[in-house]
Amino acid sequence: MRRSSFVLSLLCLFAFGTTLIAQNAGTGPTVSAHARALQDSAIVIDTHADTPQRFLDRGFDIGTSDPNDSGQISLDKVRAGNLGAEFFSIWVDPETTDAGHYDRRALDLIDSVYQQAARHPDRMMMAFNAADIERAHREKKLAALMGIEGGHAIQDDLHLLRDFYRLGVRYMTLSWSNTNNWADSSGDIDDPKIQHHNGLTDFGKQVVLEMNRLGMMVDISHVADKTFWDAIGVTKAPVIASHSSARSLTNAPRNMTDDMLKAVGKNNGVVMVNFFSGFINEDFRKAADAQSKEREAAVKDYLAKQRAAGKDVQYVDAEKIQEEWMARIPRPPLSSLIDHIDHIAKVAGVDHVGLGSDFDGVSGALPDGIHSAADLPKITQALLDRGYSDDNVKKILGGNLLRVMREVERVSRELQTSPQASK
Repeated sequence: MRRSSFVLSLLCLFAFGTTLIAQNAGTGPTVSAHARALQDSAIVIDTHADTPQRFLDRGFDIGTSDPNDSGQISLDKVRAGNLGAEFFSIWVDPETTDAGHYDRRALDLIDSVYQQAARHPDRMMMAFNAADIERAHREKKLAALMGIEGGHAIQDDLHLLRDFYRLGVRYMTLSWSNTNNWADSSGDIDDPKIQHHNGLTDFGKQVVLEMNRLGMMVDISHVADKTFWDAIGVTKAPVIASHSSARSLTNAPRNMTDDMLKAVGKNNGVVMVNFFSGFINEDFRKAADAQSKEREAAVKDYLAKQRAAGKDVQYVDAEKIQEEWMARIPRPPLSSLIDHIDHIAKVAGVDHVGLGSDFDGVSGALPDGIHSAADLPKITQALLDRGYSDDNVKKILGGNLLRVMREVERVSRELQTSPQASK
C-alpha cells in the first residue's frame, strides 16, 4: 500500500513536471475536456485574417494538409480549433498597387476567396449574414465572409461600395494605416506631410450612412481618434473594431482608449481583440518600435530589388523578412492576450468583446502558445481559468459578433424601407 502510494506520488509529480515543461516550452495551457466541449459547441468567429494574399499571390490552397505549412489558417487548422466563421481581409496595399487600380486588386482578392470555397464545398461555404454563419455551423463547414481593410479600396465612389457589398463584403475598415481622401488614419496622423481632414470629411460621413443602409458593418480599427468619434456620432448601427486591442494596456495608436471602449459599449458594438504581440504587450511593442526603421528599410530594399529584377511584387513577398526581424523579440505570454479581452470586458462590458486575430498578417508575432487557428481552444481554457462562465465565453468566441451582425441587418432593413431611403 505504502509502495503503491509512493509510486502514485512519483507518477503525479512526473505528470505535473511534464505539464510545467510543456507550458514553459510554449504550448500554453492544457485544454481540459470541459473547455474542449465548450469550444466545440460554440460558434467561433474571427473577424480578421489576411489569408487572401496567400490565395492570390502564392497559390495557397486552404485545403492543404502539408505539415510544413507555416500559415495560420487552413481547413485542417480551422477544424482543430473549431473556428466556425472567418472574415477574410480584402486588403489593397497602397504602396505596391497603383492608385487607379485599388478596385481591381480588391476584386482579385474577393475572387480568390470564392475560388477557395468552390474548391472545398464539403468543408467551406460563402456566408453573407448571421443566418448563414449559423447554417454553416450546423453543417460543420467554415463560413467564409469578407471585410475590406481600408476605405481607399472604394476609390471615393459609393457605386463601388455598393458593388463590393453585392459581392459579399460585410464590413469595411474606414481607413487602413494610410489616410485616404475622406478618413484620417492612426497610422500617419502625426505625419505633417500627409493632408488630414480632422476625422471624417462630409463624404466620409456619407460612406458611413451608406454602409448602414446596405447592412455593411462600420469598422473603426486603424482609424485616427477623431475619425472614430465622427463615425460613432454619425452611424445609425453598431460599429465593430475588427482587430484592435486596449490602449491603456499597450500604448499603440491602433488600440482603443477606455473612453472609446465605453463608447463602443454604448453603441452596442463590439471590439475584436488583435492577437499581434505588438498590440497586446507593451514590452514587445517597444522592442518592435525600436527596430522598426531598420526592419522597414530591409523590407523596402527587398521589394525594390524585386521590382528592379522585373518582378510584380506584393507586400506578402516580404513576409519572411518581417518574420525574421520579429523573431528577434521574445514572444509575450498568452496571458497578455487574455488581459486585453479581460480589460475590454470590464470597461465596455462582456457583451462587447470578441476575437480579431489578424492571422496570416502578423509575421509570426503571436503570443506564446498561439501558432494558428488550431490553438483557439487555449483561449477558451484561459478565459475559464479567469472565472468566465460558459455563456460569457460563448459570447466572446462569437456570440457578440453575431448579435452585432443581426442588429446591423435590422437597421439596414429599416433604412431601406423608410421613405428617405437612398436610391
